[in-house]
Amino acid sequence: MRLEILLPHQIHSRMEEVMSIVAETPDGSFGILPRRLDCVMALTAGILTLATREGKVHVAVDQGILVKAGDDVRIAVRNAIGGMALGELREAVEREFVDIDEDEKQMRSVLARLESGFLRRFAEYHRG
Repeated sequence: MRLEILLPHQIHSRMEEVMSIVAETPDGSFGILPRRLDCVMALTAGILTLATREGKVHVAVDQGILVKAGDDVRIAVRNAIGGMALGELREAVEREFVDIDEDEKQMRSVLARLESGFLRRFAEYHRG
């Protein structure tokens, strides 16, 4: 299989002759082999394990989406980290991606309060 890991602003990596992919989804780990039917799946923050002729490659990825079409697999994620030992990657996932999710939740909460306040004041202005 041919694999591309895409970030919002660049291509993180391209690999040829990937023999298998194991990714983490909201329902658990999921494996893909070359002859698997085409599919689309949501990914959660975790470790992507790729088997190549040279050995296993591990890449930490943030949440995103995986699309398999024929021999092409494209993974689009918000962030990816590679080139570390497996234990370091797991720590990076917890440190980088989980913390970002918490910050985003707080930001969304603040935005929701701002929006509701704006809408309430707009409705009052419109009535008055």
